[in-house]
Amino acid sequence: MERFKKILIIIRRSNGDVFLTEPLIRILKEHYSAKVDLLINADTMAIAKLNPLIDNIYTYDYQWKGLEKHINEIKLFKKIFKQYDLTINLTANDRSVKYAIFGAKKSISIIDNEINKNWWKKLFLSHSYYAKDKHIVLQNLTPLQFLNIQPQKIEVKSYYNKDLIAPLKEKFPFLNKQFIIFHPSAQYDYKIYPQNLREELLTKLNRLDIPIVVTGGVSQIDLDISQSLPKLKNLHNLIAKTSLEEFIAISDLSVAYIGADTLNMHISASQNKHIFAIFGPSLHKIWSPWSNKNSTYAKNSELSQNYDNIHIFQATMSCIPCGLAGCDDRGGESECLFNISPENIYQKVKNALKIGN
Repeated sequence: MERFKKILIIIRRSNGDVFLTEPLIRILKEHYSAKVDLLINADTMAIAKLNPLIDNIYTYDYQWKGLEKHINEIKLFKKIFKQYDLTINLTANDRSVKYAIFGAKKSISIIDNEINKNWWKKLFLSHSYYAKDKHIVLQNLTPLQFLNIQPQKIEVKSYYNKDLIAPLKEKFPFLNKQFIIFHPSAQYDYKIYPQNLREELLTKLNRLDIPIVVTGGVSQIDLDISQSLPKLKNLHNLIAKTSLEEFIAISDLSVAYIGADTLNMHISASQNKHIFAIFGPSLHKIWSPWSNKNSTYAKNSELSQNYDNIHIFQATMSCIPCGLAGCDDRGGESECLFNISPENIYQKVKNALKIGN
């Protein structure tokens, strides 16, 4: 059996993609007792650095321009050049494939389906595979097949400093009670539940008479949502008031997550919370919350579906799921989100948590 002491994983995509590499990192770490490093886009550093299993992180920054870009890319290539026993690339673009090839003698990489552009990748890579229509957690574990590693149970785990709990409870006393998280925002507008329906849902959730902790970051999308929240007795607005690690701690204290299809949803799912996820055009077979209980995910598109402690709401329109970035595929509105009933979500929350009237 091959023994790898140093492994580089390349995942140059979004925060959720980086977070959902956790099972792959953990399995490799346990199997080989190896040092595992990561190469990511700079804007995903916040989530990557919270995984204590990662030894070192390299970043590629899209903000690099002109000569600076050229110089920094050379520096990055020099840092990783033949420094590893194994590289695994989970991003199909040419630059990421080159990082994998230059980083180690043995390299495994996902590649795109344009055969006429892939000849050189297959020539220089030890193993390559195509992206398939399957859940992102399973897709990220595909390289294990080439290493003859068969995971027994597939789980996603999240990490945070437990010392954060006491100060958070002192700063926000409502965290000492049973509470639910409402996370309305996402990285992109086309994933966000419309404001009028959001207000209707929050007004209904207020009837449950338990704290509703609204979470979010510091992006303009988050800040705009923060300004639009209704004034409700049980609503506590923490948008832009906590770090990502503090969100993970708060999520661990909560009983449920209600909200957008985004990184925070995957974090709460990794903690085995009740999940009530509002899906727009996203491909549920790829991006639905992963259930640790039975290592499963959503396989069908339905108005409302449940598996284990996870509930997904998605419009039953003929075009759903389309996988586009909004109806215009340019980040605009998603009509399907206007066709998800707040009442349906509220009833599912109330019945699943067995609270309210």
